[in-house]
Amino acid sequence: MIEKEFGLKDIVEMKKQHPCGTNRWKIIRMGMDVRIKCEGCEHSVLIPRKEFSRKMKKILVKHEESNE
Repeated sequence: MIEKEFGLKDIVEMKKQHPCGTNRWKIIRMGMDVRIKCEGCEHSVLIPRKEFSRKMKKILVKHEESNE
């Protein structure tokens, strides 16, 4: 299985849509668990990294780190 490359502040699409009707999630915390926040209703969810990798469909917007 290919490990998907995702990072902090990326906008991702999950396989299942959120009950509010949106399928855009922003990664707001990474570690052993990943916290994602719904872009529609601002609800946040904490899920294990392995489960997140399995349930993530694709990266919609890749966050670019800037050296400011």
